[in-house]
Amino acid sequence: MRILSTVLASAAIAASFSASAQEDVIRKSLAERIPQLQKIDEVSATPMQGLYEVRVGTDLFYSDAKGNYLIQGELIDTQAHRNLTEDRINKLTAVDFNSLNLKDAIKTVKGNGSRKIAVFEDPNCGYCKRFEKDLQNVKDVTVYTFLYPILSPDSVEKSRNIWCAKDPAKEWASHMLKGTDAPAAASSCDVTALQRNMEFGRKYKITGTPTIFFADGSRVPGAIGSDDLEKRLKAVK
Repeated sequence: MRILSTVLASAAIAASFSASAQEDVIRKSLAERIPQLQKIDEVSATPMQGLYEVRVGTDLFYSDAKGNYLIQGELIDTQAHRNLTEDRINKLTAVDFNSLNLKDAIKTVKGNGSRKIAVFEDPNCGYCKRFEKDLQNVKDVTVYTFLYPILSPDSVEKSRNIWCAKDPAKEWASHMLKGTDAPAAASSCDVTALQRNMEFGRKYKITGTPTIFFADGSRVPGAIGSDDLEKRLKAVK
């Protein structure tokens, strides 16, 4: 048994050394040939033999074992019908709900507000308006709306006016559900919250609106109907 344990331990050490050496080869080759890849955060094997994931922040690339070839795209598991790249990015960009700066959001409480979601939205976003309409059918939820003006310069102005209103939640609902515009904001209004929202979005790759975050850290890019939202809320523990 001692001999077997020694053999297994030696094999594990050898495998670990081999993986580390392989990682070093890929890092060195890519850093020398592609300046943008001089700071690689992680190199790891994928389920596809001979293909390695190269991670830079939340950007993913794929390389052969020697760093001679680089692929930028999506890796699909055709047997499991899963987008492995998407799964990985979702994991990398998952957000601890408690880490959200909720003071930078418009708070709306529906019913007892026992469930929570955070939504990044642009006031000019048609899908956001559809989502807000469907949201009227969902009860007992607290919604934290982070104004995220990325669609046009006009989005910035509208977000500023809504954020600076006497009752931002009322103005937001009126704009999204009825199409009314909030009064012009005073020049003295502090809108640094909007800047922080933009910085957060860039960090966590929020590229479209609405983007919904649930209390378990999971996210959904795009509008979903009230039935789907209800299912996801119930699934959060």
